[in-house]
Amino acid sequence: MVRGVETNDSQSPHAQPAQPEPARRIVIVGGVAGGMSAAARARRQDEHAQIIVLEQSAYVSFANCGLPYQLAGEIARRDDLLLHTPDSLAAALALDVRVGSRVTAIDREARTVTVRTADEEYPLGYDALLLAPGAVAVRPPIEGLDLSAVHSLRTIPDLDGLRARVDRLVAERPGAGRAVVVGAGFIGLEAVEALVTRGLHVDLVELADHVLPPLDAELAPLLADELVEHGVGLHLGVSARSVAASGEGSDAPVTVTLSDGTVIAADVVVVNVGVRPASDLARDAGLELGTAGAIRVDGDQRTSDPHIWAVGDAVEVTHAVTGVVGPVPLAGPANRQGRRAADSMLGRRTTPQAAVLGTAIVRVFGLTAAVTGASQATLARAGIAHEVVRIHPGHHAGYYPGAEQVHLVASFAPDGRLLGAQGVGRAGVDKRIDVLATALRAGMTADDLAELELAYAPPFGSAKDAVNMLGFVAQNVLDGVLPQWHPADLDAARADTLVLDVRSVAEYDRGHLPEALNIPHTQLRDRLDEVREAAAGRVVSVHCQSGVRSYIATRVLLAAGLDARNLSGGWLTLRAARPDLSALARTTPRTQEEVLV
Repeated sequence: MVRGVETNDSQSPHAQPAQPEPARRIVIVGGVAGGMSAAARARRQDEHAQIIVLEQSAYVSFANCGLPYQLAGEIARRDDLLLHTPDSLAAALALDVRVGSRVTAIDREARTVTVRTADEEYPLGYDALLLAPGAVAVRPPIEGLDLSAVHSLRTIPDLDGLRARVDRLVAERPGAGRAVVVGAGFIGLEAVEALVTRGLHVDLVELADHVLPPLDAELAPLLADELVEHGVGLHLGVSARSVAASGEGSDAPVTVTLSDGTVIAADVVVVNVGVRPASDLARDAGLELGTAGAIRVDGDQRTSDPHIWAVGDAVEVTHAVTGVVGPVPLAGPANRQGRRAADSMLGRRTTPQAAVLGTAIVRVFGLTAAVTGASQATLARAGIAHEVVRIHPGHHAGYYPGAEQVHLVASFAPDGRLLGAQGVGRAGVDKRIDVLATALRAGMTADDLAELELAYAPPFGSAKDAVNMLGFVAQNVLDGVLPQWHPADLDAARADTLVLDVRSVAEYDRGHLPEALNIPHTQLRDRLDEVREAAAGRVVSVHCQSGVRSYIATRVLLAAGLDARNLSGGWLTLRAARPDLSALARTTPRTQEEVLV
């Protein structure tokens, strides 16, 4: 059956005005974040426009970020994830929402799209067309991905299939089910937590050398330790090669073989190794794509065709720090893009698309990890000069009960501009990253962070907030007041400098570098001659537990005419950044005589 063509006769199909008149019929391909944001905004701006939303699935508006939490049982009702239905959208916003409707082609000259449903195929005309196709899961080269035990976690049907299998496992073999999660990114970590919460033993496989690859390598071990403490088996730096059935029937267990030869038994496998832009429709229509396959748009979300706009995971954006152009699949930018596209389609004033910071956050059991801007690795790849600052303050005043340590890393340009920040901790990480993301958007510098006036009371923060402390330390580094050395410099420091450990004797006895001379910072002024003799003209590489006491010690040494530098982040950062350190650290004190030799 073929429906009669729904045409649009508002303009000649060949007309290409520089600024199209406000659209009378807006057709939106794809719902969820970007598409539905555009549809709702367009209706609020124009009560008379005809707005048609075409969604190939049965769910036009759902909270895909909530899927892992419904799998875990934290969100009790699956239907709570369904934000709107075609009926609710028709009633509230007079939208014509057609689910189960897949757009298979765009005729740019005629300004029509071809719509295919289970029962028919028909052309549909448009004044303005918005593409919000999202992204599709990357299918890695793993044999056996079509087995019924293998799942992904991106859509409501994905959730339904995975939850049904997990529910059966929990009911039939409580506490005995096993799962393998392939991919330790944001969704993978959320899936791990959900499956452990449901009582499954989980093995996590990640090709990178640390979990959550966007996170700096020195912070990732904190997450790894948390995963191990919750019984998760970690397989880092390896890939999954194959999945094979171990029995008959759809509920049969499987084995997962890794690239290092490890074989893991599992009842369920969850594969989330990333996504790619769903830009095939745009490509086939001849729209301009970027090198990463994402749809190229201007500041108003308009594509290379003046009557077609695009938003969401399928479009190119510019990274605010590096200037790199490519897709960034995040819900926040997609929603803002939808709003902007709607205004542009209706001929209204728009705020041009801002570059994207890539701000993101994830919970890993009791820990929170968050990022904004550019990581150290990203800055290095882009060749952008920067200084790194690491601190480990409490999330609120230390004298108020319950203070938790926040591990923060920030990068600054030589002129003081903030370039990126990351944090891991049990409390207070989210608000610090949000402040730092705002500072990044505003182009703030270390001086600005130092002067930020943030809310303070003992249960909530400190008079010198962690964000201020990042600014203070960065000021010292950039002004030359605090010369630094970094975990990456450890081998050179051990070979060519005097390593001075200014922690207490008790801390030193619990583990230290074999070469380190231990002089607690409170005794340093009285023992400067010992340091001079031990240094014998060499640089003094100072460290303490977190970098605070060693900062004081470094200033004392510099004032005494010694060439000294402070370990950024201290022993805490060093132990995390150098997992081989446990083999190097001695647990007995080294004498002054040994150091002199």
